[in-house]
Amino acid sequence: MTFDPEFKKALQLLPGDVKDKLILRLLKNDLHLANQLRFKLVDTDSVENKREQVKTRVIKCIQLATERYYSAGYLLMDVREISGEINEHVSITKDKLGEISLNCLMLRHLLEQNNERITAEKQGKAYTLCIYIVARVYKILMLIQKQHEDLHLEFREDIEAIGKLIGNNHNIMKTAIHNGLDVNWLIHFNIPKNIADLHKTLCEKGLLK
Repeated sequence: MTFDPEFKKALQLLPGDVKDKLILRLLKNDLHLANQLRFKLVDTDSVENKREQVKTRVIKCIQLATERYYSAGYLLMDVREISGEINEHVSITKDKLGEISLNCLMLRHLLEQNNERITAEKQGKAYTLCIYIVARVYKILMLIQKQHEDLHLEFREDIEAIGKLIGNNHNIMKTAIHNGLDVNWLIHFNIPKNIADLHKTLCEKGLLK
């Protein structure tokens, strides 16, 4: 939404105490914006400290989801909740490197602890989780490709590990192949420079969903 100049000028002319009341009233209806402002104006934690806090929660939540595993579908529900917390962290802090490292952490721990269970599921029951994982891998690869090349190696160990874990899971491998994901990109840490274009083409063909 855009605001006309007259409205902006009228807001600027409001007395300070009126502005304060309006801001607080608006923030009560926009918790996300309130959290962004709190981080910028009040929070003493650095982006790195916030990232470490989320990292701890991701590990703990994956462990909990593993302990109460019932099916691939229920596991996906837990993973989506974890992913939501990562997205919230990134949206508030603008932590682009954290977006990559935390998503890598989530997928790596998820697969390390649940690979055998996922591969033991029937393809139909595991598909929604598998396509989620494949789509998330594409997202991670595109995010890495956007970073300066000097930073790419920071993620190599995780990417290679995730690639090997996927390679050992026939359900995810089948989904990856069907959706154009070459697991060798991960195992050999050789991300195509045109990964974003490849992803766009796949989506246009109705894949990755």
